Amino acid sequence: MVERPYNVLFLCTGNSARSIFGECIVNRFGRGQFNGYSAGSHPKGEVHPLALEVLRRNNYLTDDLRSKDWAEFAEPGAPVMDFVFTVCDRAAAEMCPVWPGQPMTAHWGVPDPAEVEGNEVARMMAFRHAFAALQNRIQIFLSLPLASLDRLKLQRELDAIGRTPLPALEQVEQVQSEAEGR
Repeated sequence: MVERPYNVLFLCTGNSARSIFGECIVNRFGRGQFNGYSAGSHPKGEVHPLALEVLRRNNYLTDDLRSKDWAEFAEPGAPVMDFVFTVCDRAAAEMCPVWPGQPMTAHWGVPDPAEVEGNEVARMMAFRHAFAALQNRIQIFLSLPLASLDRLKLQRELDAIGRTPLPALEQVEQVQSEAEGR
């Protein structure tokens, strides 16, 4: 019997940047073993333009991305989630829907880049920083030996990933330069 890929849902309040990043990163690096999804408790209705710009600069396709309500994933017929990660403080404190299948959950909070004020460079750096932080955490997650971890050990690992320090801005600039071929 062929096992299905693990389904991973990233939740945030607006589903316009951080959770979208999570969805995209899992779909790229999960290599068919993981399916990434994203949703929000109060979706903005559109993906933030700077989030789209960061994704495009990192060679992600963005045409099919959309801001979605998390209720879509609690409805009958929705994909059954194996993992649900909140990526902002507001979503972590909210009451989440009951997810069929009792997925593993963890909070991987990252500051909201959409709340950063200032010039275009400062705002873009905030989005790059959020992207880099999530990419780092997701790559750690994807490297876990899931088949050999019991639920308790896996929960400890997922919680530890959420405590992984955020990258320094200098690291973000270096990674971005490498991605853009400079």
